[in-house]
Amino acid sequence: MAEYWKERYDLTHIMERDWKTLGPKLAGKLHVCVGDADSFYLDRAVHLLQDFMETTTDPYYRGTFDFGQRKPHCFAGNFDPQVGLQQHYLPEMAKHMEETAPKGADVSSWNY
Repeated sequence: MAEYWKERYDLTHIMERDWKTLGPKLAGKLHVCVGDADSFYLDRAVHLLQDFMETTTDPYYRGTFDFGQRKPHCFAGNFDPQVGLQQHYLPEMAKHMEETAPKGADVSSWNY
């Protein structure tokens, strides 16, 4: 039963197993936030995922990991609460879209 779950639901295992096909689709798109005091102890699994991601090549994963010190489950990253979550992440998202847009795509009409 554990092997069944591992093969279908263990994201680190699946990425390790299938990086050759998943890597090109995921490179630059994985940005993970987790509190190191996660109520469900998910931070431990995220550390294992980060360990694997740092070993990736062809392509390198080019993502980020943010471990919130003494932060609980649902930690959404370190940002200024006065600025807000959306105002923190939207500029990063826009930059990513500009950098990865297909050649000739309109990346200026929505950016003001």
